[in-house]
Amino acid sequence: MRKPTAKLTRREFVQTAAAAAAAAAIVPRHVLGGPRFVAPSDKVNVALIGAGGQGRSNVRALFRLDDVQVTALADPCTEWDLDRFYYKGKGGRLPVKAEIEKHYSEKTPNFRAAEYEDFRVMLDKEKAVDAVLIATPDHLHAYASLAAMRQGKHTYCEKPLTHNLREARLVAQVAQQTGVATQMGNPGHSRDGIRQTCEWIWAGAIGTVREVHSWVPTSRWNPELTGLPQDHPPVPAGLNWDLWLGPREPRPWHPAYAPVSWRDFWAFGTGSFGDFGCHDMDAPCWALDLGAPESVEAFGVGSRHPEIQPHGCLCYYRFPATERRPAVKLTWHDGGLMPELPAAYERARSKYRRGVLFVGEKGYIACEGAGGPPQLALLDPAATFDKPEPTLKRSAGHHRDWIDACKGGPPASSNFEYAARLTEITLLGVLALRLGKKITWDAAQLQVPGMPAADEIIRGTYRKGWEAA
Repeated sequence: MRKPTAKLTRREFVQTAAAAAAAAAIVPRHVLGGPRFVAPSDKVNVALIGAGGQGRSNVRALFRLDDVQVTALADPCTEWDLDRFYYKGKGGRLPVKAEIEKHYSEKTPNFRAAEYEDFRVMLDKEKAVDAVLIATPDHLHAYASLAAMRQGKHTYCEKPLTHNLREARLVAQVAQQTGVATQMGNPGHSRDGIRQTCEWIWAGAIGTVREVHSWVPTSRWNPELTGLPQDHPPVPAGLNWDLWLGPREPRPWHPAYAPVSWRDFWAFGTGSFGDFGCHDMDAPCWALDLGAPESVEAFGVGSRHPEIQPHGCLCYYRFPATERRPAVKLTWHDGGLMPELPAAYERARSKYRRGVLFVGEKGYIACEGAGGPPQLALLDPAATFDKPEPTLKRSAGHHRDWIDACKGGPPASSNFEYAARLTEITLLGVLALRLGKKITWDAAQLQVPGMPAADEIIRGTYRKGWEAA
């Protein structure tokens, strides 16, 4: 795996060491095994940060693991109505707390989960928590992850790992320094399909690969908006809007912002790119060992506004050649845009509304979205390919692997070292899209040479007291 390139400052080192020492001192059952230790026979106590639709989905996944219990949760809203989104039903502190307590009370009568409005308070008070699962909007991912890791908590964070490129480097560094078990929420990375894809590519199934396409059909949640909302309805009862904003400067509440539809706005989300890039550029990143691209160029589709994602996007990445492979061009499509599929896949077109296509000198490999199974189409009708024996360890499940890592097992495969690299690739597409210009990328210096306007997007801006540092 590639090591993060940015160096740790002396101040960051001192803060990290102090936080780790404090965590070791205040968690009694960790004393014998050292900080972050969870005995294999123990249950892992997990706290949830962000109890919206995705937070609720993660909790339900943890319910399937007998050696886990969700003991605390935090969200600035008592109840989110999710019926107009694919999640359906209710989210927020109270509905998710009730679901947690109902589940665990079946084996532990009168089980109670601690609830908090502010996750910072929860992290300070819940000393018995071993691990934290973060499912907030993107703009809080780095702040919450850094806070959890520096308290010695194993950390799972939804994708994309961070909201900007500097944060991705920092989160990867702190994960390495603290040694906590980490995992990003791109569960397709744990499917057998993505492992088969990598093994087939590495075995030469389609020969040398120089071109890849990834695509998703998603678009805006607020297609009618041509600018930021101008009306100012009252803040719903039970929502701490200022806390929800966190690192962002105050602005009036509007239902266009939350729940879920915050993804449309660059202040909070990273658009369809950020929502799906870490799912559907994962297979190319892993199979071709993609690092930093040398250039990225993106084109928005539909009405444009500097603070809102376009209705669709076409983005061209160019990755330089390495010792192991030639240069690669990766094209990202969203908003209903997609590449022309080879004739071999036309009969199964409905399976590929979302997917990945590897173009090789001998043929093609198409994969269904988010780590789906590969399908091979060779150019020579008489050619054959003997599928290789598995070389990559199969996953026991995305959340299972993280919990096993919390208990001293091997690192989860989408740990923050790998996740930061995949997130950087995704966020470089966002950067090019927001700038509206072809960019060259200096990965070592974390900058676009000759384009100072890019720096604010690369490094982010923060409200005082909410800096991701």
